[in-house]
Amino acid sequence: MSYLTLQQVALGYGNAKTAVQGLDLDVARGELISLLGPSGCGKTTTMRAIAGLIELRAGSITLDGRDISRLPPNKRDIGLVFQSYALFPHLNVFDNVAFGLRLRKVPSAELRQRVEKVIAAVGLAGFEARLPAQMSGGQQQRVALARAIVIEPKLLLLDEPLSNLDAKLRVQMRAELRRIQRELGITMLYVTHDQDEALAMSDRIVVMNGGKIEQLDTPERLFNAPRTRFVANFMGFENLFDYRDGALHGQHGQHGSLPCPGLPAGTACAGWRVQQVQVGSGSYRGRVLSRGFLGESVEYLLQTALGEVRGMAPAAQALAREGDDVAFHLPLEQALTLPA
Repeated sequence: MSYLTLQQVALGYGNAKTAVQGLDLDVARGELISLLGPSGCGKTTTMRAIAGLIELRAGSITLDGRDISRLPPNKRDIGLVFQSYALFPHLNVFDNVAFGLRLRKVPSAELRQRVEKVIAAVGLAGFEARLPAQMSGGQQQRVALARAIVIEPKLLLLDEPLSNLDAKLRVQMRAELRRIQRELGITMLYVTHDQDEALAMSDRIVVMNGGKIEQLDTPERLFNAPRTRFVANFMGFENLFDYRDGALHGQHGQHGSLPCPGLPAGTACAGWRVQQVQVGSGSYRGRVLSRGFLGESVEYLLQTALGEVRGMAPAAQALAREGDDVAFHLPLEQALTLPA
C-alpha cells in the first residue's frame, strides 16, 4: 500500500508556465526514493510542493492516508534538510537538535532522551556543547539531519544535502545517511542531480525531465536498462547514435554514418558508455580532439564520421596525442539498444 501518493500533480511559480505537469508517484512506507535529473527538471519544485512551500495548481498529495494538499507546512509532519544546513549559529548542537521539540512543548525529560538518542544515531555523541562554527561541513550536515529526524516526521525530504561537501566526505555521508534511514525506518525523498549518489542510496529512482517522469525504477534496472534516450544519456551512455539500415548515424541527421551490422531488429538507437569504447584498436577511425589522464586510464574525445565519440584506453597503452588519427572499437555485445 502506498504511504505517500502524488496524483496528477501540476506545479508552477506565479504566472510562469507549468513546471511540473501530470505527475503521479507512489512511495512505500520506509522507502528511500531519489528524484534525479538536471537543473530545471522539476525535482526540487516537486519536493517543495510536498513540503507545502508551493501551492498545487492541480492534483493531490496524500501522506499516510491523509490528504495534505492544502495543509500549511507546519501541519504536514514533514522533516526538511536543505543544501544550506540553516543551523542556528548561536545555539550549540544539543539546542539546535532540540529546537523543534521545544516548539512542540515536549516534556524536558523526554526531550533530552530523544535528542541524545538521535545525536548518537548520527555519530555526534560528545559534540552536544559545540557551536556550528566549531564543526566541519560534514558534522554540520549531521546536526541538520538530527534536527529533522528528532521530531519523528512521517516523511523526511532532503534537497541536495551533500552538495557543499568535498568528494570524499560526500561518499562517506551518503553511506551514513543510508545507514540511518534503514536503522530508523524513515520514509525519505532525496533530491539530487548526481546519479552516483542516487544509485548508491536509493531503493528506487525517479528520473525527471521537463517536469515529467522519464523512468521510475530500481538503481540496477535504471543503470543497465534505461528506457529512453534521455535516461540513457543521463545514466552514462554518452555515445548515443541513431541506427537504421545496418549502420550507425549521427543523431538528428547530423554528420555521417558507419556500418554496424548485427544489432537486434527494431533497434532505432544504440549506445555505449565511455569506458566501453576501446581506443587504440578496432575497425573505426577518429581524430583525437582532447585527452584526459584519469590514473589507470586515459579518456579520449574523438572526432568521427558520427560526430564526437568518447572512449578510453589503459594508461599504459595510451600513446595518442591531440590531432592524432586513431582506431576505436564499439563492442556490439555491450551495446544498449532502444526501439523506436
